[in-house]
Amino acid sequence: MTRTSRTNIGQGHLSSGRTSRTSRTPLKGGVRYVRDAVQSQTPSMGDPCDAVAILGIDPGLRATGWGAIAIDGSHLTLIGAGTITTVATDDLGIRLAAIHRGLDEVLGKIEPSEVAVEQTFVSANGQSTLKLGQARGIAMLAPAARGIPVAEYAPTLVKKTVVGAGHADKKQIRRMVQVLLPGATDGSEHAFDALAIAICHASHRRAAQFNANSEAA
Repeated sequence: MTRTSRTNIGQGHLSSGRTSRTSRTPLKGGVRYVRDAVQSQTPSMGDPCDAVAILGIDPGLRATGWGAIAIDGSHLTLIGAGTITTVATDDLGIRLAAIHRGLDEVLGKIEPSEVAVEQTFVSANGQSTLKLGQARGIAMLAPAARGIPVAEYAPTLVKKTVVGAGHADKKQIRRMVQVLLPGATDGSEHAFDALAIAICHASHRRAAQFNANSEAA
């Protein structure tokens, strides 16, 4: 019998000032939101502000982190973050299906306008790299199937954008994410990595828009 995976939603809020709601809501496919702090209305669901919801994904076969933020101009606000875990003894196909199911549940709750995924880090272990690549494929497929644009960023670029150094460690990433998103008080390293990816996308997204506007002028 296959054991269930878990999706944890962390504490979050939107700049609209609405209060968060917490619950333990069972979802289809054996995935459970242990703590649901996603707002009743995110920017992509018709909020009158100009904020855009961005979901960052840190793909992994054992644990896939996700982190969602709202960006309004240069202002960043935490929406939520969490980790989707799989059972190591399950078949590969079952584990990939669990990741897809968990991400699809998150996408349904957050309804982001854009998604950012970290590129695969190629290690000396070819088997590990292959499995990571398969998990990353699922991380890109889930939002793409919903028609959501997906951007990709190298791990070194994410670190350089958020911390200022391309070889920053996990503690430095967590510390800077907490500075940029004061509501991010706890969570796994995978969730904080995902938030860093979302922040990286927000930064480069603004730069790309600025360049496009400059060229148009």
